[in-house]
Amino acid sequence: MGNLPIIYVVSDSVGETAELVTKAAISQFNGSDITIKRFPFVEDQSNIHEVVTLAKMDQGMIAYTLVKPEMRKYMNEVALEEGVYACDIIGPLMDQFQLLCGKTPLYEPGLVRRLDEDYFKKVEAIEFAVKYDDGRDARGILKADIILLGVSRTSKTPLSQFLAHKRLKVANVPIVPEVDPPEELFYVNPNKCVGLQISPEKLNNIRRERLLALGLNDNASYAKIDRIKEEMQYFNKIVTKIGCPVIDVTNKAVEETANVIVGLYQKYKSKV
Repeated sequence: MGNLPIIYVVSDSVGETAELVTKAAISQFNGSDITIKRFPFVEDQSNIHEVVTLAKMDQGMIAYTLVKPEMRKYMNEVALEEGVYACDIIGPLMDQFQLLCGKTPLYEPGLVRRLDEDYFKKVEAIEFAVKYDDGRDARGILKADIILLGVSRTSKTPLSQFLAHKRLKVANVPIVPEVDPPEELFYVNPNKCVGLQISPEKLNNIRRERLLALGLNDNASYAKIDRIKEEMQYFNKIVTKIGCPVIDVTNKAVEETANVIVGLYQKYKSKV
């Protein structure tokens, strides 16, 4: 492989991308004993001078991801002057994308890491919604960004998942007359709770269709209008006691309701 003991991985962010690409290349040489040294957060020309000097002393090379054009240009010039090979990992791709789409890059270091963080926050919120769905664990109420309250079939679960994709941690709690609501509901800020109201007639249709889809008798108590009115009366009692906002979801799509909830949440957060 020749005398190439050290590769300096240089980045204006943490250097994960440059190191990953470098290791992928090295793996094609049967895992040769090459040392990788990460040189992150390179922000000025003195940093570039330093790393080029080190690479020259070690008879090594540089692999770099620098997004700012002036820094890329300077790295190339200094490395060339000192006889050090420097591989620009991200620059040529950015230049080609710019030619193809006719747009100017943002030139902001670390954006890919921020995108990754955004993705993991979304996954975490989705897992949260599943874990604390339908009142499975009341402890989720204390951890949630938003708590949805409603009787059965008021779209609590679809709303929880939809909001999770907006990176909001949502717990949902079914309101049933025979069951006392979790006491945690009365400890959290009422503005974190959102009641989902629906007309008894609409809910009657939804529940009957649900029973038929399951192959059950649609005359069950679950779908009877008197039972539904009893549940809604109890629901109103609970949300009044909590003092939380209530949304009428009777004629709203999940997306529409979710947008209203996000607006309420943002208003609440702006005052915290």
